Amino acid sequence: MISVRIGAPDRALSDAFETLARRAAPNVFMHPAALASAGATGFARVHVLQAWQGDGADRSLVGLWALGECRVARLGPALLTAPPYDYAFVGNPMADPDHLDAVMAAFFAAVASDARLPKVITLKLIDADAPTFRPMLAALGERRGQMLKLAEQARPFLSCEADRKRSGSTAKKLRQDWNRLAALGAVEVANERNGEEVRAAFESFLAMELKSWKGANRTALLCDDDDAEFARRLIANLAAAGGASVALLRVDGKPIAAQVLLYCGAMAYTWKTAFDAGFAKFSPGALLIDKVTDALFAGGITQIESCASQESFMAQLWTGRRTTVDLLLDLNAEKSSRFTLAHLSERAYALARDWRARLRAGALLPAKRKNLAVTRG
Repeated sequence: MISVRIGAPDRALSDAFETLARRAAPNVFMHPAALASAGATGFARVHVLQAWQGDGADRSLVGLWALGECRVARLGPALLTAPPYDYAFVGNPMADPDHLDAVMAAFFAAVASDARLPKVITLKLIDADAPTFRPMLAALGERRGQMLKLAEQARPFLSCEADRKRSGSTAKKLRQDWNRLAALGAVEVANERNGEEVRAAFESFLAMELKSWKGANRTALLCDDDDAEFARRLIANLAAAGGASVALLRVDGKPIAAQVLLYCGAMAYTWKTAFDAGFAKFSPGALLIDKVTDALFAGGITQIESCASQESFMAQLWTGRRTTVDLLLDLNAEKSSRFTLAHLSERAYALARDWRARLRAGALLPAKRKNLAVTRG
């Protein structure tokens, strides 16, 4: 018997989550420490779906899925969203592999029966190769719900060492860049996991990002007070749970590249990266990723999620790919007006995004991250 409780983010669930993560395909963005960061800072309105099997002291967490709540445009109807907050790059639920179908069916049934919650769900960055994807579609089909695919892309992903470019021109350039950099001074990579050291290294990352092109385009975390407050809380909370670190590439003690890493189960996530533009000719970001990947695999990590698009430099270093899709769901058997409005909003956002991309390519418009179609609740 599986029962679902819907509540606010609660860090007290961390132990049960960690136990689930040892069995289920992981998703660090669903970690209670991460969800609590969004809730405590008011960064997002988050509903946490917890699937439990058994009763009393014998019960165990067999599924967890966090959904955000936002609106179609500022005055439009509310929707549920996954990922539940900005800067999360995987929207999949977590579920015990022995209960995938039952958990997904129970999640949808719980949302459908809760009068407080919208029945239309916008799913972004859903890993179509994750074990929860097909059970999700099957559970929606059993309800005769509505589904519309909004987008699909391949994302760089390491499922094993063989997915790295370890020979050829890419590997040769990495070796040459490392040797050229080493000629300037003592080169080292540090990736401490102690909470205080992680927070200090994250401040180095934030400063480096602000001085980069992201700062010039006003998309660096420090360009928005709410974003910066949330990100600091996120990294601090995850680091306290052993789920975050910041790797630094240093030359004579000076950081020239930073890679923010997240961890869940046996998976690592290359969440954010920044580098000193003065060292750009040495490809410091790529060098750091290459060295960090060696250390992660040697330390027991078995998979690495890039959190990056097909156009990123990760795609030049890795051959492995995972398919991610964006979907619009309606749990009602008949298509609702809210579903139609959400679809129109997504189409408008896609058109606006393409228009902005064309203008940026012509240097006519500065970059701006904020979502034009959906606002946080």
